[in-house]
This record gives sequence, C-alpha cells and structure tokens, in this order.
Amino acid sequence: MDDKDSRILEYLMEKGRDKIADISRNLDIPRITIYERMQNMISNGVIKGFTAIPDYSQLGLGAMAYVFVSFDPKANVKQREMARIIGHFPQVYEVSIVAGQWDLIIKVRGKSIEEIGEFVLDKLRSVAGVERTETITVFSSIK
Repeated sequence: MDDKDSRILEYLMEKGRDKIADISRNLDIPRITIYERMQNMISNGVIKGFTAIPDYSQLGLGAMAYVFVSFDPKANVKQREMARIIGHFPQVYEVSIVAGQWDLIIKVRGKSIEEIGEFVLDKLRSVAGVERTETITVFSSIK
C-alpha cells in the first residue's frame, strides 16, 4: 500500500457510503484510480467488506460491557473452541483471545445492565472452560 491507498482507505473508514465521484473530488484523485485501488484492496483482503454501524441505543441495546474470562485448562474443551461457542451467543459482539491475566475479552450488549448480568450468570458461566469472569460496564463510547 502506498500513500494514495492509505488516503483512500482512511477516507472509506470515515465515510464509506460516499460515491466514488465524491471520494475522487475530496481526495483530488481520478475516479478510475479510486475505483481500481478499491478493487485491489478488496481482492488483496485489505478491505474485508463494507458495513453499517448502528446506533445500538436506537435498537434497544444501549447497555454495553466487556467481560474478561479466565480459561480453565482442566476443562474438556480447548480455549479456541470455548471462544467459538461464546461467540455464538446473540449478546456477544466480539470475542478476543488475549495474553495477560485474562484469556478472553468479550464485548456484550443488552437492553440493560441487568440483562447483561443475567447473560453472564446464566449463560456465559455455564460454558465449559469458563473458570471465572469479571464484567466491566461501559458508561459511554467515544469512538
């Protein structure tokens, strides 16, 4: 990737719905160049896809938390499999396997903190391999 690719990618990350003509005008790069470089970034896997970013509070999912999970190595499941199982819950928006004190960080959403608490207590902690959890409530997200 060169400077033009970086500028195009940065623009798309900020304003992904703009038309190629608008991108061209704003970046002062010819439309065909924008189009070809976007296609190259897509085919090379630099751009995985285009997506809508919802306002979760408008969808009734205004509460968010991060749940730190410790893996029980004595469990009859591998850590990656446990992460995949956890990722299938509709409340889970992200699962990351991490290094450090915790083994997983999970981003969860719900209608309320109580609903997130019910998910953690009744569902997450019953998954094979989950040894212990710590839930961090999000007050607000800036970016």
